[in-house]
Order: sequence, then structure tokens, then C-alpha cells
Amino acid sequence: MKKLLFIQNDRFIFTFVKKVLTMEDKINQIAIASDHAGFEFKEYIKLNITKLGYNVKDFGTFSSDHVDYPDLIHPLASAVNSGILKMGIILCGSGNGVAMVANKYKGIRAAVCWNEEITKLARLHNNANILAIPARFITKSLAFELVKIFLTTGFEGGRHELRVAKIQNLI
Repeated sequence: MKKLLFIQNDRFIFTFVKKVLTMEDKINQIAIASDHAGFEFKEYIKLNITKLGYNVKDFGTFSSDHVDYPDLIHPLASAVNSGILKMGIILCGSGNGVAMVANKYKGIRAAVCWNEEITKLARLHNNANILAIPARFITKSLAFELVKIFLTTGFEGGRHELRVAKIQNLI
């Protein structure tokens, strides 16, 4: 914990405590965002992953009212891209729009997943760091199963490392 004190013109302004995130905190903190089409699924997923011990940083939306998903996905993708958060879950009707926004960031590998095998391979072979869920095409319970697979499957590495580096233009 860091305690920060702000003084202006020799006057005490305010103080606050800032918790510096450790790697363990980052591993257990998951970013989540959706548009209006994914809102119900987002709330269901958020409730259930907190029961598994994950902390959730919710980037919105906070109702089923119409919203433009880029306004919510850009901040989430930026946080994952910069390393503030390790992984993210994004939802919209098809999963495609939110994935397209997230994949604008160089370090993001967002994968649209609609079944268990695709989700597992997205992590094993592509080291996906954001899961994009098509809320209009799967059930809530399947969406949560995909989230669990995504969060508990590691990157296989090996022959896939070069491919992932090429995705990010790191070679």
C-alpha cells in the first residue's frame, strides 16, 4: 500500500491510500464489458465469477439501454493492453463488433468463442487475452462455461510462440 499526500500552497488538500496491484491481484482481476445485447449475460457472468474468487472490473454498460460498444471496449482493451489488467471478457450480440474494437490494440488477442473447443484452443494456441462472447447465439450457462475454460486454460507455448509473436509484429 502506498499512502499519498497532496499539498498545495502549504495547505493540506487530501490524502488517499493507493494499493499497488501485485501479479497475483492482476491474475485474479478480470475486466468485463458489454453492449446492451450482452448486458444480461455480463451480469450473470460477473455474479458467477466473483463466486469463484475473481475480482471483476466492470467497464459497463450498466443497463440494457442502447449503447455504442466502442465506448466501453476501448477502455477495457487499453487496460488489458497496458498490463493493468491481465484478461478481459467482452460481449455483444455476435461477439464480432467488440472483438474488432479490442483487436485494434497491438497487444490484444481477442477471440470470438461460441463453444468449448474453440475457447480452449484460443488460449492454448493463440494466447488470447480477451474472450468475446456472442450473446445472441449461445445460452448464459454455456457463456459461463466458456469463461471458466478461458480463465483456467494456459498458453501452450512451443510452436505457437512464433505465431503469437507474428500476430503482434514482435519479430
